Amino acid sequence: MRIYLVVVDDSPEAEIALRFAARRAVKTGGGVEILALIPPAEFVQWGGVQATIEEEARVQAEAIVTAAAGTLLSESGVTPSITVRQGDGPKVVREMIVENPDVAALVLGAAASGPPGPLVTHFAGADAGALNVPIMIIPGSLTREEIDRVS
Repeated sequence: MRIYLVVVDDSPEAEIALRFAARRAVKTGGGVEILALIPPAEFVQWGGVQATIEEEARVQAEAIVTAAAGTLLSESGVTPSITVRQGDGPKVVREMIVENPDVAALVLGAAASGPPGPLVTHFAGADAGALNVPIMIIPGSLTREEIDRVS
């Protein structure tokens, strides 16, 4: 099955990328994999404090993907796979693509204004030709109707 890998956070552009991926999945008979990234933990001298910080980040990431999955299911009928991983964003994305040969495309959202986020910057720049799947960068300025039209 064709899988669209979407990296989500609490940004508006992540919602746009997820909607685009869901629409493509419906039209192609595919699926959606939602990935939430937890940044690598900074070293804190006291282990208990670091564990608390990491747990709070994980809970926040799980809340984001749960909300995204609910929206995806209610709007498109697609039940996504959900993954929450900690680590360097580009490295985790590359690992996900290698681990799942059904991933057909990486779908990222670009902010409507201002500089692009770190994943868009990385995969559209230094690593633009290194993945074995297409990268779809969805403009954050698109309306829901425009997403539906172009997807």
